[in-house]
Amino acid sequence: MKKAILVVSFGTSYPETREKTIEACEKRVAQEFPDYTVFRAFTSNKIIKKLKTRDNMHINTPSQALNQLKELGYNEVIIQSLHIISGGEFEKITAQVEKFKQDFDSIIVSQPLLDSMSDYEKAIEAIRHQMPTLKEQEALILMGHGSKHHAFSAYACLDHMLLNEPIYLCAVESYPGLDQVIERLQQANIKKAHLMPFMLVAGDHATNDMASDDEDSWKSTLEQAGIQTECHLQGLGENPLIQAQFIDHIHTAIERVKARG
Repeated sequence: MKKAILVVSFGTSYPETREKTIEACEKRVAQEFPDYTVFRAFTSNKIIKKLKTRDNMHINTPSQALNQLKELGYNEVIIQSLHIISGGEFEKITAQVEKFKQDFDSIIVSQPLLDSMSDYEKAIEAIRHQMPTLKEQEALILMGHGSKHHAFSAYACLDHMLLNEPIYLCAVESYPGLDQVIERLQQANIKKAHLMPFMLVAGDHATNDMASDDEDSWKSTLEQAGIQTECHLQGLGENPLIQAQFIDHIHTAIERVKARG
């Protein structure tokens, strides 16, 4: 019985953060599940193309990876998404997997980071573990990606669960937006904001949209509003507690395989 775990992320073109986040998660999976061979796939065709052109590095899409596993004679496949929410990128995985249902004895797609209420609570603990110590009149702003997909509500839910703490979740592409958070910071008399990505990797959004000196970056926008800033470029994939959440999801998926018999 040949068994594989396919670890699927959006991907990144930043080598340093890829090593600290995606590769760190993959290594943790390989250590935890020695009976399985670990493979990699990215959902972003743009990043796959960029890595091929720039670095001559080939990364599979989920479909290409599953074709490879089929040819190599794997019987059982668990696909672990390193995505944050069940949005459009996660649906890319489920759509591609659908075509391979008949090719394996067992193929299961495990859930992204935020699935159950327990996942949200664990993610908050992981944030506390990763964040800097806040002094009086300081707050943490988490940069979520956001989504046009209806799953964007996950970010608002997490932000709501953090209401009693000086931690604010903000999304690049959806609600809650930075302007709304700045209003809340001013009402709370916050003088300094620490910025940290709530994303698997500290890639393009974290480096440019959040932490750069560009006029419209989050750092610049906050400073224009009279709030000091400090940026922390660490992706969630570096966080051992976030890695543990993905491991828990794989354990759950394996239990589902066993239950099917």
